[in-house]
Amino acid sequence: MRPPVELYGVTREYGSGAARVRALDEVSLSFPAGSWTAVMGPSGSGKSTLLHCAAGLDRVDSGRVFLAGADITRAPEGVLTGLRRGAVGFVFQNFNLIASLTAEQNVAMPLRLAGGRDRERVRAALAEVGLADRARHRPRELSGGQQQRVAIARAMATRPAVLFADEPTGALDSSSARTVLGMLRRMVDGSGQCVVMVTHDPVAAAAADAVVLLSDGRIVDRLVRPSAAQVAERLARLEG
Repeated sequence: MRPPVELYGVTREYGSGAARVRALDEVSLSFPAGSWTAVMGPSGSGKSTLLHCAAGLDRVDSGRVFLAGADITRAPEGVLTGLRRGAVGFVFQNFNLIASLTAEQNVAMPLRLAGGRDRERVRAALAEVGLADRARHRPRELSGGQQQRVAIARAMATRPAVLFADEPTGALDSSSARTVLGMLRRMVDGSGQCVVMVTHDPVAAAAADAVVLLSDGRIVDRLVRPSAAQVAERLARLEG
């Protein structure tokens, strides 16, 4: 079975003339099912660009990108929208919940956008993140950690092939961050979920199976099951 995400020789540039910047420089990488990969690097190294290109949120200038087995390199926007609604889940640092909706309604949103209404699946998703008793609460009535757990339930409601997480613990205290990281770990180990996570936090990165380090748009290292100290030390060398 093909990995949910594959990139081959991907290059992405921004700007023009003397101001042209190569954000990704012939990056080749795959993210298998049942794996959790943290993407790290100094500011401007290409982390967010990698995530956006892998998720079909940004177009590449050269190379090829496969998402859930489909070649999305030159796919029409309608095809990309369909994949993002069904094959991909997103979790962001600031939760991105709709303030006027309850937790249950927020989780149901991607299913409704995809043309379905499965209340049992929504309730099951909330139960999986330990918030079955908060279904009728709105975001303002939830803690930051609870809001992020709702965001994860929303991302997982469509049963995506891959979950992209952009700084998922960045706005959380250490206790809530541990809860969220433990939840991602269980999804990978128990359900074979593929997780691709951009983070600046060595502790969060150490929870993943592997850490990919970028510098100037290129992959410069890959650490397997490192400690937080090892991640911090390698990142410091890149930034120094």
